[in-house]
Amino acid sequence: MDAAALITSLASQGPLLLTAIHVATAGMVTIHALMRKRDVPAAIGWIGLAWLSPFFGPLLYFGFGINRVKRRARRLRGAEEHARSQRGTVAAGPTGSLQRAVGRITRARPEAGTVSAVLECGDQAYPRMLAAIDAATTSVALSTFIFRTDELGLKFVAALVRAHRRGVAVRVLIDGFGGGFLFSRAYHALRREGVPAARYLHSLLPWKMPLLDLRLHKKILLIDGRMAFVGGLNIGGENCVADRPPEPVRDVHFLVEGPVVRQITESFQDDWTFSTGESLEGEAWFPSMPAEGGAPARVISSGPDQSVDQLMLVLLAAINTASSSLRIATPYFLPDEQIITALQLAALRGVEVHIVIPRRNNHRLMGWAMQAHIRPLLKAGCRIWHSPDPFDHSKLATIDDGWSLIGSANWDARSLRLNFEITVELYAPELAVRIAALIDGKRGEAVTLEQIDARWPIVKIRDAAARLLMPYL
Repeated sequence: MDAAALITSLASQGPLLLTAIHVATAGMVTIHALMRKRDVPAAIGWIGLAWLSPFFGPLLYFGFGINRVKRRARRLRGAEEHARSQRGTVAAGPTGSLQRAVGRITRARPEAGTVSAVLECGDQAYPRMLAAIDAATTSVALSTFIFRTDELGLKFVAALVRAHRRGVAVRVLIDGFGGGFLFSRAYHALRREGVPAARYLHSLLPWKMPLLDLRLHKKILLIDGRMAFVGGLNIGGENCVADRPPEPVRDVHFLVEGPVVRQITESFQDDWTFSTGESLEGEAWFPSMPAEGGAPARVISSGPDQSVDQLMLVLLAAINTASSSLRIATPYFLPDEQIITALQLAALRGVEVHIVIPRRNNHRLMGWAMQAHIRPLLKAGCRIWHSPDPFDHSKLATIDDGWSLIGSANWDARSLRLNFEITVELYAPELAVRIAALIDGKRGEAVTLEQIDARWPIVKIRDAAARLLMPYL
């Protein structure tokens, strides 16, 4: 058969070939979703998209629906998690049932920990963080979602370079998307100076990207393995409210000390080893510390590489434990129905539930979706408040003035299922009272059922449509 005849034959068979490819790819998506997706609505959605949108649907599933991190990360963590699960336990206190539940969820025991400083905004946090880097003698580890190279970011670059040049072991991990997907200026600035830096889950080659929608959302600064700055603060000048940036962001960061810092270091080590293959060992990273001192605390490292949704289960356990009060401050409040139902039940059994969200969100779609999500909570008796401008990025929670949760995680589907997050729970009544007062201080105008119901019908439709994007906002 000559070339012309071959082309004619293939052309005549084109529709059949395209149909066969469509059936094959949609069939593969169907089998994979049925076997791998725990969330039934998500599985149904992906299967429907694959069959109803030939080629485009399977392509989207390849980019956003297949989690290729789980197997590799689990290999790295397995031995460490097993060893941690064999450790002893701390005697139960007033919140002993929650303490035991979180221990079984995370397979980690409480360690002594102290919040030495509550730092509001970058105005308070950044000077302390930069001074700590300059005072470091053995090691500095930094993990961040956003690392800008504005005036503030360049101060961090310079401090990290100085530490590296004086012989301190420095490691910097920047999210591959939030730190600039196409070009990360901070990453390249550090690499030019010889500072060991890496980008988490970043590659321009599609087959090397574990999942396009995953983010390293942790914010960690470790100094000499003995102190850790954690919270919601990225590295960028917008967090210095006193400098009057064009789009200011208010946030809260915490300085944590004590044996629990070792768990924070282990979380960073896990991410660094996954990204680079280098394991951080020795006294520089894990110094000897007295086992006592401070209240019981525990790190919850969560992400889509886990066999169970640890952070989701911890939040459910905490909500169900609350007997008198539950306070939440979060910039993005879009949890799934399990959390919504638990909060409703808490309010119905007499718990005072207060949720503080920003009056004006920095992500417009998120703000719209949140308006369509909160009505059932208001109807059940939960109190929802708008924090006044500027945009508040704080992530805080307390129950019964005895338990606190701090860290990088928001109360939304992305943080609970797609992001790699770090949070720290603390069983410290004095700290819980302080954080509760901090949350109360953020309360501005109350959100009411009348306000939600008074929206124009077209606005309600818009908000409900935005809510459909909940897993990816």
